[in-house]
Amino acid sequence: MTERDQERGDGRDPIDEEAAWAEIVAGYGEEPADPPGVWPLGVPLTADELTAAPLDGPPPAEGPRDWEPAEDEDEGHFVPPEPPPLPAADLSTKLAWVAVLGGPLLLIVTVLLQRQMTWWIVTLGVGGFLGGFATLVTRMRDGRDDDWADPGSGAVV
Repeated sequence: MTERDQERGDGRDPIDEEAAWAEIVAGYGEEPADPPGVWPLGVPLTADELTAAPLDGPPPAEGPRDWEPAEDEDEGHFVPPEPPPLPAADLSTKLAWVAVLGGPLLLIVTVLLQRQMTWWIVTLGVGGFLGGFATLVTRMRDGRDDDWADPGSGAVV
């Protein structure tokens, strides 16, 4: 017990550190006893022993792997409806996507083919990407419906 513990007066018995270390060293290398109901490691089991109920303990409960579906259970399964087709994109949206994807692709192909990076290739690549991106951003919907333009169109009491 340290002097600080003695000053506090917490009432605990002092620990004999030498005896505790001697007990730890004496038990070094020994395997602890197996808890009840656990098969010891290293002992092989036969198929009959694996399927037999344990001798000491409650009988095993049924789990999710023991469940089997009924014969007619598959008849009422849910089949989702076909999704609606995507809306048709106009020509400017298609060209903007070509520019956004094609600009960087032009720069990558130029580097992979080890061609000289001329000013017009850089202008097409960077300008195409920026122009296509700006076009797509400006054409985005703002999320508001046209019906909400009149604030007085709420419920009438």
